[in-house]
Amino acid sequence: MRRLREGFTTGSCAAAAALACSLWLRDGRCPGQVEIAVPEGRRYAPEILSYPDGSCGVVKDSGDDPDVTNGMEIRARVELLDGDGEIAFRAGEGVGTITEPGLKCAVGEPAINPVPRGMIEDAVRSVFGGRAARVTVSIPGGAELAKRTFNPRLGIAGGLSILGTSGIVRPMSEEALRDSLYEELRMRTAQGERSLLFTFGNQGEAAMKALFPGRRVVQVSNELGFMLDSALELGVEHLIIGGHPGKLAKVAAGVMQTHSHTADARREAIAAQLALMGAPVELIRAVMDSATTDAAMEAIRREGYDGVWRNLARAARHYCELRVRGEIGIGVAFCDGRGELLGCCMEGEE
Repeated sequence: MRRLREGFTTGSCAAAAALACSLWLRDGRCPGQVEIAVPEGRRYAPEILSYPDGSCGVVKDSGDDPDVTNGMEIRARVELLDGDGEIAFRAGEGVGTITEPGLKCAVGEPAINPVPRGMIEDAVRSVFGGRAARVTVSIPGGAELAKRTFNPRLGIAGGLSILGTSGIVRPMSEEALRDSLYEELRMRTAQGERSLLFTFGNQGEAAMKALFPGRRVVQVSNELGFMLDSALELGVEHLIIGGHPGKLAKVAAGVMQTHSHTADARREAIAAQLALMGAPVELIRAVMDSATTDAAMEAIRREGYDGVWRNLARAARHYCELRVRGEIGIGVAFCDGRGELLGCCMEGEE
């Protein structure tokens, strides 16, 4: 089986471009290549493109992931401000702006997620210390490409988002992905593991490790149904499936392939459980109108209906038990973006 080639995120590209721009400002010449450490610890050393306005660019290589931004150029321009102070961010051409609450950045801010912001800030600080600065990030052609993404539905206007939590793009599609997921699960069961945690990605893995220490975590990407089938085949006896409602709420509606292009039943699943609890119509409508799951979570918290997460966990467990024909003991845990438990329904609970 061919190993899928990994790539680097838009956040890694933007940080490398910002470092090159900073070095150009300091030294008077643009470097042909820079090297940064991405959050996972790996080194990234892309070639740098330079432009007359002082901006620097990096061409994104997503590896074998069919990312819509693969091959696009991520640019950064650094402007030094007076004295010491914060680093401000601006959305240049092709980078979106947050227009609705509930995302990781405030309304009106560029759609540059916290981890990439930290990477960019570290790059600039490594050259200029505590000096105040403004960084403009651009993706030429990004505004048109964003129309093919879910950004408009998420309240991100005018372009793409600068993303990444590890700095690495791991291929998350194609049949080869299932082969890779299956191989990890097969390896764990061959090591004698019969009680596992399933989650969808890096953020969920960190949360599940903290909530259930000592148990092995296997990432399933969007392929929960396939991985449940594989767990049954390989003799897994107990599973806890956990993660953010953005993915896990779909499972509570019976969706077992959770990619947004396949199905999006998050709001409907949450709204249905709220309705069964007798929640007011205004809250149900607010959930259905929410651009993001985080925004729905905040509305639910304000109205005091946090018990809905346990009900959703029960519904998700029901569908997972059906998938494995009751032959694997299953628990389900919903957690928020900080990794805190929202609600759960464990094996054997009613």
